[in-house]
Amino acid sequence: MTALAGLQPMHFNWRVEDRVASVRLDRPERKNPLTFQSYTELRDTFRALRDADDIDAVVLLPNGGNFCSGGDVHEIIGPLVEMDMKALLAFTRMTGDLVKAMIHCNRPVIAAVDGIAVGAGAILAMAADIRLATPAAKTAFLFTRVGLAGCDMGACAMLPRLIGQGRAAELLYTGRTMSAEEGERWGFYNRLVEPERLEAEALELARRLADGPTFAHGITKTQLNQEWSMSLDQAIEAEAQAQAICMQTRDFERAYRAFVAKAKPQFEGN
Repeated sequence: MTALAGLQPMHFNWRVEDRVASVRLDRPERKNPLTFQSYTELRDTFRALRDADDIDAVVLLPNGGNFCSGGDVHEIIGPLVEMDMKALLAFTRMTGDLVKAMIHCNRPVIAAVDGIAVGAGAILAMAADIRLATPAAKTAFLFTRVGLAGCDMGACAMLPRLIGQGRAAELLYTGRTMSAEEGERWGFYNRLVEPERLEAEALELARRLADGPTFAHGITKTQLNQEWSMSLDQAIEAEAQAQAICMQTRDFERAYRAFVAKAKPQFEGN
């Protein structure tokens, strides 16, 4: 199994404590834009998480009062204008691969959003399993404002499932900013918290998940994503098989024995 606790990435901040990894883009003076290098390193990190045995949850954190301002105008958008179709497709596939890596990492991912979360930054929040935000969060899928389609990195598939087709269409066509209050009311954000509590609440939630039956959490994440394309009959059968697998784990037995003993179960992820 892969060990990632000691990872030392070059293009974002990485910290692991209590089996929870925190990721923080580290260009606060530019509102934390993504570069070719940080895209690639994030994708590779989330891919490696699938086989890691020392991390059970991930939190994406803001830095300097902002989450992420999307692709860097000078370091990404400028060079893209000069690329041919083959290079452009390689780039867009790579950015989509980051979303797929987040979805398939088998770990709960929590986004803690403050300030700006636009473009690819909004996509990172969208691709998380759970999203917390401050009242100051400003989220925009602003691709049309730079002459591109709103269908970027899975937005046309995922955003309607979070907030509904009409609301997603409005945001993706116009590129307008979704306020934090709208985001909570529409279901994009699970809840709003005050800025001074955002990081603590996100990490507390991640630790609670990391203390739970983590093998079963991985099954839950898989089913949440795979059942998008299933009929109800297929989904019920898939969940029957998934639950039968979980019933073979030691964590299931631990929970039963703890219940009998009127104690709190101590899960170990197996």
